[in-house]
Amino acid sequence: MRRVILIVMDGCGVGAMPDAAGYGEYDPASATLPHVSMAVGGLKLPTLEKIGLGCAAPILGLSATNATGAWGRSAIASTGKDSLTGHWEMMGIITEKASPTYPGGFPADLIANYERATGFKALGNRAASGTDIIRELGDEHVHTGNPIIYTSVDSVFQIAAHESVIPLEEQYALCRKVRAVLVPPHSIQRVIARPFTGDTAATYVRTPHRRDFPISPPPHNLLRFLRDAGKTTHAIGVVADLFPDEMFGRFERTQSNAESLTAIQQAVESGTEPFVFANCEDFDMLYGHRNDTEGFARALTEFDAALAKIVSSLHDDDLLILTADHGNDPTMPGTDHTREYVPVLATGAAVRRNAGFLGRSALADVAATVAQWLDVDWKGIGRPLEIFA
Repeated sequence: MRRVILIVMDGCGVGAMPDAAGYGEYDPASATLPHVSMAVGGLKLPTLEKIGLGCAAPILGLSATNATGAWGRSAIASTGKDSLTGHWEMMGIITEKASPTYPGGFPADLIANYERATGFKALGNRAASGTDIIRELGDEHVHTGNPIIYTSVDSVFQIAAHESVIPLEEQYALCRKVRAVLVPPHSIQRVIARPFTGDTAATYVRTPHRRDFPISPPPHNLLRFLRDAGKTTHAIGVVADLFPDEMFGRFERTQSNAESLTAIQQAVESGTEPFVFANCEDFDMLYGHRNDTEGFARALTEFDAALAKIVSSLHDDDLLILTADHGNDPTMPGTDHTREYVPVLATGAAVRRNAGFLGRSALADVAATVAQWLDVDWKGIGRPLEIFA
């Protein structure tokens, strides 16, 4: 059985795109993986080097010759630099208008809709760190029962509630109600349940029971085509937060690179789904957003070691593709995502040696390539990468 394993190295861009100046002060100077490599005096990533990462971008410590896989970099054709936009484009969806964000908090009409739909008053209503705002407003939430509402630089409506005040299933039901009233112009990408526990402000802590409720993608997308063709998708990591549950035959909301890589390894060794769509989010979540260059480098080294085991476990009919959804350069003063090209690497028995595919126009070529390998009729955007022997 033919399979595709698509692994997204979250935030691992390789250099600013030509339109980067329109996305932020630091975006034109950003180059996540090249800058991380220079900051730490070079990287040793033998598995990624062998596939061709050093050919796709100038990364200190990686050779630009003798790659045995297919390699290149891709532009993001969509408007935006967030995870949902990048992952959607991989599935053949071009986002032409950026999703709304609310750095000054949600407007009065949106909050009024929230309060009518849920029966709760909104506490907070501003852009904030999740850990900070539950310490600040957790006691008031416990006393009043009203959830804490906050956002971030991304297009998200986050709802924090104590698990003993609003049980988990009720929190998820609350998020579904909010999802239903977020209509244009407030078509926010994700409503996120952020449960927490603890007895005092000093002990409040978020639990692993986070759940995301994304906006529904347009019907013309690869996941739907695969489902309709009887090709089951296995989602791993944050992928399960970016598309509705019904798109997947199975999903595992892993919470770290280590958990995601273990799940990928198990899927390669014993899984039966034709398409494994996985995300490793620590690069972005733990290190890019926190300007932790050393941590970013360590995470790359750990990822590369785990990737070696995954590559060695591939079956003859497996195609492994690695890419990213955006940049998140930890060497820049800002902590936001960065508008960058992303690497596109491929390996497997059918991939011809050194089949570089630089100069592609859109990340949606990934969707066309997955469809071609799985023999699914795909009439969407993008064209299959010319990587097969």
